[in-house]
Amino acid sequence: MRVLIKQANIISSSSPYHGQVKDILITEGIIDKIADHISENADEIIAVDNLHVSIGWMDIFANFCDPGYEHKETLETGCAAAAAGGFTDVMVTPGTQPPIATKNMVEYIVRKSAPLAVTVYPMGAISKNAEGKELAEMYDMHNSGAIAFGDGTSPLQSPGILLKALQYVLAIEATIVQMPDDKSISAHGLMNEGLESTRLGLPGKPAIAEELMIARDIELLRYTKSKLHITGVSTKKGIDLITAAKREGLNISCSATPYHGWFCDEDLQHYDTNLKVNPPLRSKQDMLTVQQAIADGVIDCIASHHLPQHSDNKACEFEYAKNGMTGLQTLFGAVNYFAKDLPRLIEQLTTAPRKIFGIAAPEIKEGETACLTLFDPVAETVFEKKDILSKSYNTAFTGKKLKGKVIGIVNKNKWVPHNK
Repeated sequence: MRVLIKQANIISSSSPYHGQVKDILITEGIIDKIADHISENADEIIAVDNLHVSIGWMDIFANFCDPGYEHKETLETGCAAAAAGGFTDVMVTPGTQPPIATKNMVEYIVRKSAPLAVTVYPMGAISKNAEGKELAEMYDMHNSGAIAFGDGTSPLQSPGILLKALQYVLAIEATIVQMPDDKSISAHGLMNEGLESTRLGLPGKPAIAEELMIARDIELLRYTKSKLHITGVSTKKGIDLITAAKREGLNISCSATPYHGWFCDEDLQHYDTNLKVNPPLRSKQDMLTVQQAIADGVIDCIASHHLPQHSDNKACEFEYAKNGMTGLQTLFGAVNYFAKDLPRLIEQLTTAPRKIFGIAAPEIKEGETACLTLFDPVAETVFEKKDILSKSYNTAFTGKKLKGKVIGIVNKNKWVPHNK
């Protein structure tokens, strides 16, 4: 298959063509030629106004629900949503049934996703069945293709288990992923604790539930000198704690979701269950801090926290609704609104996540394997329900005007256009 990309602005700091407008010819999945103008025949010719190209984007925290919850999402529909969102690579969490907690489950994910255009990386569970009680077979999972370890949306509550996990992964140079949530604090909280929760009559979960977990995990990281990634950070103090740990030289990184930078607890006045997430939407000041931290690069990378839920789990009273929203298709358009520096945002979507998890970054050079995302960074689009390619529709971005449009991806010798 031959793909010819015409007059694309290349955004890739590692490429000798960074910042230049070039034609790119891809032959059988390999970048064959990069030049000012290429007139050769191709199976696909991509010529779009204001076309930009970068190496393929990577998401580091998505749940594809397969196996066990295929009524919410499958690997196929999850990858379709990812490709439409501009992602060539996605790390999936162990929130399946059974959880990704054995080498067989890791091999299932790798094998079943192999023919798909998006590269899927399994995150192995730290604990057996992701129950937080005993360490899982982390070494075997690593050998089978698990590139990181975390219990997904059920972060380790036991400091002793986390301590062992941090020590264990030192030998295999893997990273532990934690979502900051101390479940012993306001376990029944439905939203951020504050003026809005009082006004709405909903039990709150205070910011300290997140901040104590971050502080505890940093202490364990300091003790073990291991590698830790905090995902879904949503408070100013949490970001400050991580920033201080970085200055100290600890091997820590963090990611934030688009929705923590777009929405705050004030948006819950209509009890929209699509806005019921964990960590919960915080105060407006926290939201603005997340926006600024992403714009300044304090947040290392962006994580979708793509968590599909069946309509039965959202079309109900707020109290009974399950946490989470889908997010792969809307990530770029949402974050691009408050990201001030396009090259920095592209770094947060491309090289930063790969560096954190020890994955070799592709390059835009002749002779290299083509792993590319094509996009227009300024086109504004309104995201509609009909655009959703996920099997589930639980997103609060429906009807929102997003900045930036994905044109398609090139990966695994496949061209996947986004025909919106």
